[in-house]
Amino acid sequence: MTDIPLGDPIAHGRTADIYTWQDGQVLKLFHNWFDLESIQKEAHIACAVQAIGLPVPRVGKIIQLNGRNGLIYERINGHSMLEALQKKPWRFLHYAQCQAALQAQMHSKVPDIQLPPQKQRLENKIRSANALPAHIRSAILSALNTLPEGDRICHGDFHPGNILLTSHGVVIIDWIDATTGNPMADVARSSIIALGAIASDQITNLFMKAIIRVFHDTWFRHYFGLRPGGEQEYRCWLPIVAAARLSENMPELESWLISLAQKTQEN
Repeated sequence: MTDIPLGDPIAHGRTADIYTWQDGQVLKLFHNWFDLESIQKEAHIACAVQAIGLPVPRVGKIIQLNGRNGLIYERINGHSMLEALQKKPWRFLHYAQCQAALQAQMHSKVPDIQLPPQKQRLENKIRSANALPAHIRSAILSALNTLPEGDRICHGDFHPGNILLTSHGVVIIDWIDATTGNPMADVARSSIIALGAIASDQITNLFMKAIIRVFHDTWFRHYFGLRPGGEQEYRCWLPIVAAARLSENMPELESWLISLAQKTQEN
């Protein structure tokens, strides 16, 4: 284990801090509570999506530094699509179509390396969602069991904050929740992130709520224009993905997510 002065981090996250590293790289230095096995899984996933030809940061090796585990990545100079949308909301059409095209491209890929199964990941989250009433949980798990698994690479948290705009094109980041699974579940997750932000206090500016709404609707139409069919199945996934998101303990979304999860009993 090595001790090296790193200076101030260039970014803070829930699981790690990001530092400038050597040779055009960054070091994602994880907090001590984040276990090594999860870091190894992240590196494995990063290698899988890199090998499949998607626009992602190249991943390096795991190192130990200053008493913490770290993972080296290629440094990407750019800003997120979410930041761009906030600064230039009139470009929502361009950004929405870009997100849809990226997601459609991703969902055309079958991973070469084994990734966690999507349905198992969702089941684990649903079972750990303490706010979910027991009778709804039972209905959700039954509904999950009836839906097709799929064999495509799915990001698991695909939204404008995880798309970087650079001088060389777009880059998709934050693949820790990537799975092999059904694209319609992945689309439902993207939809719930946007609609939840509109329905809650995650966005307080009414103008931005309206922009996110038209962004969502434009993205949705363009995605299904590129990959026709599946809208009915997407609607079946919405309550399931909403229930799974309750495991993330976001009080501002809790009542909205429960009401959406409850719709499973109405289907």
